[in-house]
Amino acid sequence: MATLIHRPEYAGYDFGPEHPFTPSRLGMLLDLLRSLGCQVDPIAPPAATREEILSVHAEDYVAMVEALDRGDATAAEGEPFGLGTPDNPIFPGMDQAARWLVGGTLHGARLLLDGSERRVLQLGGGLHHAQRDRAEGFCLYNDLAVAIQALVDRGLRVAYLDIDLHHGDGVQNLFYNHDQVLTISLHESGHYLYPGTGHIQETGSPRAPGTAVNIPLEPFTGAEDYLEAFEAVVPKALAWFKPQVLVVQAGADAHFSDPLGDLALTTQTFETLFRRILELAETHAEDRLLLTLGGGYEAQVVARVWTILYHTVMDLPLPQDLPAGWAARWEATLGPEVGPHLHDPDPAFPPLSGREARTRRNRDIVARLLDTLASTWF
Repeated sequence: MATLIHRPEYAGYDFGPEHPFTPSRLGMLLDLLRSLGCQVDPIAPPAATREEILSVHAEDYVAMVEALDRGDATAAEGEPFGLGTPDNPIFPGMDQAARWLVGGTLHGARLLLDGSERRVLQLGGGLHHAQRDRAEGFCLYNDLAVAIQALVDRGLRVAYLDIDLHHGDGVQNLFYNHDQVLTISLHESGHYLYPGTGHIQETGSPRAPGTAVNIPLEPFTGAEDYLEAFEAVVPKALAWFKPQVLVVQAGADAHFSDPLGDLALTTQTFETLFRRILELAETHAEDRLLLTLGGGYEAQVVARVWTILYHTVMDLPLPQDLPAGWAARWEATLGPEVGPHLHDPDPAFPPLSGREARTRRNRDIVARLLDTLASTWF
């Protein structure tokens, strides 16, 4: 069982109706869970304070977010901080909205710290691109980094695992010099996709060698190759680092139908990943686990993937069918051709060409990564 964290104010983190990072994704998820009969009764956390935001973000950056929110600065002044861009438009209440999300993930970390909970699911957050002094990739404040910093400040070793389609660059950069934090990211290669980072040579600074682990996968990598790479690297990294907490960003955008990238996972792959993550937390992280959501931009997918996540961490059996009423309520967002089942059809799509060459390249990436890390790990 897991403790849930959420509050209605998360819906205020809204870049506008045309932006892909829409709060309707959470609305669809919560409605689906309740339509399935789930007793969704989350803890409502406090917003993060300014001081808590400043534990990882620069004063001048936070001041600019606040000034833009009040209308005391122009978009031109915000642009050097990544604000007022197409990815990160200015919107009313954005400082407080981001603080609500940070507060949720931070509250989850504190539940782990005080020993009252061992497994926490934050139904929101996952803003892994935000940098110390700049907004990036739909992310204003880095809720994951603030939570990790709070755990480290209490003397815990933290492993961060990111299965989002995109490299978890903000979290990696904020802890690249910190030997008490291990960051692991599986993502579509930065040679093809935003943010262009997360290469195997990024393994931590000389002060923290081996503590950044990146598995950049070829476009159209499917379930078998993805899971093979995961198993070849992630358990070894955790066994070497010996964390006391595992923090996970569970983005859903590595699904084959996501419009912002080209990995080819299915809902079945996500179920396998989520169950494996629970095992790894128990084996390697003293059974302490904090999960957030993250990316995911195909309306027909994100609610299903995160419903699978919910049922997995709550130790509940997965339902087979989607409630007809839910699909009807969200038809304007989902489209009229939503399938009847929670899982994708099997097979979910025709065989992709180039599989053998793609497998070879992914195996070569993993082999070179392990060779690069061997002197530190072994």
